[in-house]
Amino acid sequence: MESKGPAQQHALDAARFTELVESASAGDWSRPSPVAEWTALDIVKHLVEWSRGFLTGAGIELPALDVAADPVGAWKQHVSDIQAILDEPAGRVLRNQHTGELPVEQAIDQFYTVDVWMHSWDLAKALGREPDLGEERSAAALAGMEPMEHLLRDSGQFGAAVPVDGDAPAQDRLMAFIGRDPAWTP
Repeated sequence: MESKGPAQQHALDAARFTELVESASAGDWSRPSPVAEWTALDIVKHLVEWSRGFLTGAGIELPALDVAADPVGAWKQHVSDIQAILDEPAGRVLRNQHTGELPVEQAIDQFYTVDVWMHSWDLAKALGREPDLGEERSAAALAGMEPMEHLLRDSGQFGAAVPVDGDAPAQDRLMAFIGRDPAWTP
């Protein structure tokens, strides 16, 4: 699997998520998602809101966006804001009590872009579409997460693993590992 830089990876993952956001009709935003108690809109709100707060650790203050009023417009503005930071990181360092100090582009890549990629599965499922995270990338992500399972579960970011066959596709095994039912439907 070819390694991409943070700006390029974000552009690719955000573009795939943007396609999903743009494909949603007004009534789709209230649809349930595979994340317990979240709607399709909540997925977009989560990605926009937590990352903007996270970036304050690098001294980056982005204006709040009203995702509920205009999910598509808010998402597109958010993607543009994040891409601008990645295109010109300017040597900024993000300081966070949980992650320590990281160059801002590395912090975005490790914590935010991966979240966009994985939540694209949730949004696709909520919209009744079949997600495709890529088998190779899913397998690599799972291999990286499995050794930290207790740490990840203790963080509260992931639910209990869902049982799946060991020979299930890597995407299904990854989603099951983070607490999603690969067979979930709205």
